[in-house]
Amino acid sequence: MAISSLKTGAIKLSLLIGNTAFVALNPSRALIAGGENDGSVFRNTIDYFDIATTGNAVDFGDLSQSRSYVSGVSSTTRGVFGGGSNGSSLDTIDYVALSTLGNATDFGNRFFTREVRASCSSATRGIFGSGTGGTSELDYITIATTGNATDFGDRSTVVDTAQFAGCGSTTRGLWAGGASANANVTIDYVTIATTGNATDFGDLTRYAYVNTGLSSNTRGIFANGNSNLGLSNIIEYVTIASTGNATDFGDTIAAQLNSVGTSNTTRGVISGGQASAGDGSNVIQYITIATTGNATDFGDLTVARRACAAVSGSHGGL
Repeated sequence: MAISSLKTGAIKLSLLIGNTAFVALNPSRALIAGGENDGSVFRNTIDYFDIATTGNAVDFGDLSQSRSYVSGVSSTTRGVFGGGSNGSSLDTIDYVALSTLGNATDFGNRFFTREVRASCSSATRGIFGSGTGGTSELDYITIATTGNATDFGDRSTVVDTAQFAGCGSTTRGLWAGGASANANVTIDYVTIATTGNATDFGDLTRYAYVNTGLSSNTRGIFANGNSNLGLSNIIEYVTIASTGNATDFGDTIAAQLNSVGTSNTTRGVISGGQASAGDGSNVIQYITIATTGNATDFGDLTVARRACAAVSGSHGGL
């Protein structure tokens, strides 16, 4: 075997066996896409970094359309970004190959025209959450193919469940929180491989909306957000395979909302956000999902923003 290029800790390894080149994707590659700064400057920026290390993000390419409040789902090879807003709600879906750098390509359209960041995915299917305007609908795509999204079902809470968090394992997707008083403690779940309405899972430890989610295959994490008590730095967790109420995990670096999370199933990263109604943040922070404790500084995004999408090569969705 001749090794044509090998970079320790790099995003990919290129191996030459005979005359055939193989590219091995680092499953720790995270992409942060879209977002906005002050509510009027919409971003098409896609950044990337290696979750297993620490350091600043690097430019990856651009979305096909500048937008915020966009959802991300992924397989081990492809990241897909759906919906969002550029002042008006959008049904755009575009995608990138995680192993290469470059701009996103058109995938299709969402079944619902929505702006919200909550999503989950298995290795094959991505589910986008409902959105603003008092909606509870879920729609889904098959990540490996292109085409329009299909109706999946509804969240268990049919009142205004906009601005909530999503995460999941390879088999089960979870959503938590929301913008209305009787939805923003709710956690519900679906089986990703099937279609149908979500089922009640349990409750968050506190009211939360515009919060964020990330997960390993066993533990779901929900962090930050706004509530009747103001901005929150709380991190809480559940065991995905069971049902029940969330438990305190620790705290993020600062109280904020509109941040975005993803993971390599061992380490979770939370990127961007805002500490008030003002400008977005460039801060990336991380936790070890299997333990409890406070978040630690990781590095910075290439540009400050809030309401982004996040995907990774080993686990999809926000």
